[in-house]
Amino acid sequence: MSESHDWEHVHPESGEDLSLYALRAQAIEALLVEKSVCSTAEVDQMMHLVESRSPSDGAKVVAHAWTDPEFKARLLADPQSALAGIGYSLPDTTPKLAVVENTDQVHHMVVCTLCSCYPRALLGRPPDWYKSFSYRSRAVVDPRGVMREFGLELSNSVEVQVLDSTADLRYLVLPRRPDGTDNLSEAELAKLVSRDSMIGVTNPHVPEGIAAS
Repeated sequence: MSESHDWEHVHPESGEDLSLYALRAQAIEALLVEKSVCSTAEVDQMMHLVESRSPSDGAKVVAHAWTDPEFKARLLADPQSALAGIGYSLPDTTPKLAVVENTDQVHHMVVCTLCSCYPRALLGRPPDWYKSFSYRSRAVVDPRGVMREFGLELSNSVEVQVLDSTADLRYLVLPRRPDGTDNLSEAELAKLVSRDSMIGVTNPHVPEGIAAS
């Protein structure tokens, strides 16, 4: 690292001391800009994209897939293209996104056993429990037990598939649409979709007056 770099050790807005990881990120960004790998503007643009996204974005995508079979087919086959078609542009680099569908026969659950790889461009920041060692280790050896702690009890006839996200590939779960919701609008359906259901540890919310399937 060149000695010409004059790193600031406090946050420019809060004035708080930066952590080791924040300082490391700051140094990496400066070197990437110095080597013309990217510009500060591009870094800021990507940070804004991530910070502006939340589970409500993913919920809108799921609700649209529930109501539009053609979009759903495209989403499962080519997520990047399908999402771009409705205004969600994902970075045209790794990591790639795969969308997997839960059915009455197969239930998918996502984990990142090494760190916290996660589809931030659609769901925002991952929850703390997703990053915890407890979840990352137990999700693989006892997925049904983990889901039970989230309130989801699956029949033994349902196959559980645990998907391990990586730096190159992230997963988004397309949960099952609750029965009895044919009369709901797309906006109303989106309200039933939780972040946790798009990770696969729960099912979507069931509207009042409708028995869970």
